[in-house]
Amino acid sequence: MTFSDLGLSEKVLAAVVAAGYEKPTPIQAQAIPHVLARKDVLGVAQTGTGKTASFTLPMLSLLESGRARARMPRTLILEPTRELAAQVEQSFSVYGQNHRLTVALLIGGVSFADQLKKLDRGADVLIATPGRLLDHFDRGKLLLTGVETFVVDEADRMLDMGFIPDIERICKLLPFTRQTVFFSATMPKEIQSLADQFLHNPVKVEVAPPSSTAKTITQKLVASGPKPWDKRAVLRTMIEQAQELKNAIIFCNRKRDVATVSRSLSKHGFNAGALHGDMDQTSRMATLDSFKNSKLNLLVASDVAARGLDIPSVSHVFNFDLPTHAEDYVHRIGRTGRAGREGVAISIATKADRKYIDAIEKLTGDTIAWIGEMDFSSTSQEDDENPAANKRSRRARGGRAKTDTAKSEDRQSNSKKKNESSASGQTDTQEVNRKPEPPAPAPRQERSKSSSRRSRQRDDRQVIGMGDHVPAFLLQPIRPQKPKPSKSKSAD
Repeated sequence: MTFSDLGLSEKVLAAVVAAGYEKPTPIQAQAIPHVLARKDVLGVAQTGTGKTASFTLPMLSLLESGRARARMPRTLILEPTRELAAQVEQSFSVYGQNHRLTVALLIGGVSFADQLKKLDRGADVLIATPGRLLDHFDRGKLLLTGVETFVVDEADRMLDMGFIPDIERICKLLPFTRQTVFFSATMPKEIQSLADQFLHNPVKVEVAPPSSTAKTITQKLVASGPKPWDKRAVLRTMIEQAQELKNAIIFCNRKRDVATVSRSLSKHGFNAGALHGDMDQTSRMATLDSFKNSKLNLLVASDVAARGLDIPSVSHVFNFDLPTHAEDYVHRIGRTGRAGREGVAISIATKADRKYIDAIEKLTGDTIAWIGEMDFSSTSQEDDENPAANKRSRRARGGRAKTDTAKSEDRQSNSKKKNESSASGQTDTQEVNRKPEPPAPAPRQERSKSSSRRSRQRDDRQVIGMGDHVPAFLLQPIRPQKPKPSKSKSAD
């Protein structure tokens, strides 16, 4: 089957040939005819199979007839991240080179003024993240009543990351007769039940088992100690020993770890850069462009780079931290081995990561091979998982007994020292004269007892007023107030 058999327009086919594509992928071959027929589609396919072109190509064919009006886009595409939204915009510029269509990109970190200019001209295609889209709508700069096709890309991530209220609000702003298309690499049952609320009699296109990984990716696990510096040492070793490594993406679970690992790699002579959500948009795009143009060999990133980014030449993916959600593992390693290429995915694991490994293998249905060995039967696993709790338990079990023993030993040593000092005082008079003993504490104890007794007696007596000790400012005479002058009748 070729693209000409799918019913695409001549302009779109010419752009596809110019881009170098000859045959559609399975998800493209099954989804494009249904999108052209304006049916609701729920597409599930593993990452790297060309889901973006599955809705981009038919949308271009449908948009050839008609014209956009100011602030009323004809199609709407929602993306979970800014990078993925910018990538979809590039796809429209490649496949729509023979069309005179206006594409507007609404993402955060960019000036509102430039975005408003495109909206005022009339946008045929509107690509946006939910937050910035609602910002424009609340300002009265956008109307969604003219949307004909509504696409939610990475549907599971959009619904699972807290975007449910935003998507529900956006759906209420769209016309009821719209066409809705959902695409994702994973579709758990919980997320699919939410997706059914936005689709009407959808055609489900599933070309691979949900949450499966590409067979062209070689997956490995390597053991490491629980400390961060242990994992950084293992990461450097894996990078140095990797065969045919052109470039690689290193994923971390936390943003602060992204910066730490990036600095560590740069310190050891690697060409590395960082990418995470707290960076401003200009820095994020510059780092991503440097990685795509091979100016950076290693990209240390959070999960912001795990979804939909199409960088075909990525040869390796390293998981510095195993993801807490098994679905994220599928998306992470899907950055390599794309479009039939071979790739390698190596994950660094500690004893505390056993439950994450089991969840990943259960989700994907594959057993991941180990580089070396990992002994999960060790009793120290609980100490690695929760060292603070074990420290408290050890303190509760033996701390009190050790404290009592230490106190008794201190008392014995003090009494021994006193005996030795008294014996030495009797034999060596010169030393006593040179270092006189401090006064006996008995008088101090008697004074303290008498003072405490007097204080208790004072406390028993009833004190009236402030006693004999009156502050000086209270003894000063009070000045009489001057009489106010009366108003004269003439003034009235």
